[in-house]
Parts: sequence; structure tokens; C-alpha cells
Amino acid sequence: MRKDSSQTTKDFVRVHIFVEGRVQGVGFRYFTLQKANLLGITGWVRNTYRGEVEILAEDTRPKLETLIGNLRQGPGGSFVSNLRIEWLDATEEFDRFSVISSN
Repeated sequence: MRKDSSQTTKDFVRVHIFVEGRVQGVGFRYFTLQKANLLGITGWVRNTYRGEVEILAEDTRPKLETLIGNLRQGPGGSFVSNLRIEWLDATEEFDRFSVISSN
């Protein structure tokens, strides 16, 4: 897990998000990748067989809330109807943010 010297492991949390709406075929995963990388967030994004985008991400809660705000807007051509968000304890298993294979 990447962190700067002012952050400690206890500052990090994990968020599991499902994005519903017109979110596949519009560049949503790569939009998420770009926003996460700009914020220094680790984790992954993928499409689901139900037509959603699933995200698992770790960093400080303020950075993750910024990412969530970006997800609510989405890229051009998308329409976000709902976000299902679950906050969890960080596991520190990621060293970068990636697009992974659909489930």
C-alpha cells in the first residue's frame, strides 16, 4: 500500500462499490482507473455480469470519498442510477489500482 509519511496504516480504509446504471461500454472502468491513479488510491475495478461496475479500493476515507464523488458523475455517455457502498477495514493487499477481468 502506498502512503506518504504523514499517513499511518490506521488511516486507511477499504470501500467496496457497485455502480449501477449505464456504466458498461462507456469507458467507466478506465475513467475510474484514471481518477484513482490521480488520487493515489490502490485496488481494482471490473465489469460484472449484471451490467454493473464493481470497485474495491483502499486509501484514506477523504480520498475515497473524492473518488466516490467522481463515480457519481461518471464519464461522458454514462448514467449512474445508484451506488451501493460498503466500508470495510483495509487489508493493504494492493500496491496499485488496476482494471481486472470481469466476473
